[in-house]
Amino acid sequence: MSDHESAAPSSAPSPTPAPAAAASGSAAGAPARRRSRFGLLPRIGLAIVLGIGLGLVMPEALARVFTTFNAVFSQFLGFLIPLIIVGLVAPAIAELGRGAGRLLALTAGVAYVSTILCGLFALGVSWLVLPRLLAGRSVGALENPEDSAIAPYFEIEIPPVFGVMTALVLAFCLGVGMTLVQRGALQESFEQLRTIVVRTIEAIIIPLLPIYIFGMFVSLAMNGQIWTVIGTFAAVVLIVFAMTVIVLVAQYCVAGWAIRRNPLKMLWGMAPAYMTALGTSSSAATIPVTLECTRRNGVPDAVASFAVPLCATIHLAGSTLKITTFAYAVMLISGMEVSILAMIGFVFMLGIVMIAAPGVPGGAIMAAVGVLSSMLGFGEAAVGIMIASYIAIDSFGTATNVTGDGAIAAVVSRFARGHVSGDLTARHVESIDAV
Repeated sequence: MSDHESAAPSSAPSPTPAPAAAASGSAAGAPARRRSRFGLLPRIGLAIVLGIGLGLVMPEALARVFTTFNAVFSQFLGFLIPLIIVGLVAPAIAELGRGAGRLLALTAGVAYVSTILCGLFALGVSWLVLPRLLAGRSVGALENPEDSAIAPYFEIEIPPVFGVMTALVLAFCLGVGMTLVQRGALQESFEQLRTIVVRTIEAIIIPLLPIYIFGMFVSLAMNGQIWTVIGTFAAVVLIVFAMTVIVLVAQYCVAGWAIRRNPLKMLWGMAPAYMTALGTSSSAATIPVTLECTRRNGVPDAVASFAVPLCATIHLAGSTLKITTFAYAVMLISGMEVSILAMIGFVFMLGIVMIAAPGVPGGAIMAAVGVLSSMLGFGEAAVGIMIASYIAIDSFGTATNVTGDGAIAAVVSRFARGHVSGDLTARHVESIDAV
């Protein structure tokens, strides 16, 4: 993201800011900013490959250095995420002007429908396919992968100023409130806060993400649980991955229709966000990259800046798909009675529970434990298998979640025009690969 574009849009934006900035830069003799040939996407891919490869041979003492970095960086991310939400969502809603409240409700509704449809799709495929694939299978002994994770040398507690849900509600209240009053110092202050947040993302979060992802995969490769789960549920893992591909293609066909763009190009444009989520297993931690990719796909800044952080918390379609499929598989393998009506009710309730799930690694399955126990009758052993299975391949569901967030934002931008009074022009944003 360039310095020019990371600044908050003013009430009277220049019609051609980028050419003007380029002209002034040339006049001053400043060298043009070169686009990085080794962008974020290849760096993340390299981090994943090296993490898996070196995790098999790396000494534990060296691996603990990276897990220590991850522990500190994760705490910093947890501290920063509520500030990112407030700093991006509140001014974005204010810029939407009248009709922002209606747009918030629309976004939440579209996200919930998307989540439920993914859950029902997963249930239908599981009902048709899994009984044949899992015939005669039994569950081996699995532990929670976090229990066998490599311990860091030390940890630093950085509690956030407030929680994610508090940040969302605060941002909604302030943003909608600013649409009802005349523009003044408060809105300008939030625009400055947005600039600070964006600069922090550019200077700290984005450059350090590949190291964080490398450490995550080193830990996964060394504790060995990921291979145990994949070996036990290999067929289920393949089906889940195939379903996530189908879901993303369907979501972007709708998104492409909504904003009149090529859906496959839009889906490819979200590749940095997908790969980042694949490494972090956190929707919230991927917000900066998801936001940039969504803007690059032509979604107006004002819509993307509130829809992406909101959907990172309430749109967990990939997680719902994965939980539904693995719950069905665990019930079959454990010899539990499967009721389709009970499973349909479970999917609808799961969609509501996912709204309250924190956008952190393993947050969705921990939020779903109560529903698994109360509605499907999962005992301690079955819940343990679910947690182990989910966390071991958590990143694929998270990657589907965040990639789908870009599609939700595109659909919302289609309905936003004519319903809000703010600026909904899609401004050019430099590729995140240039960071």
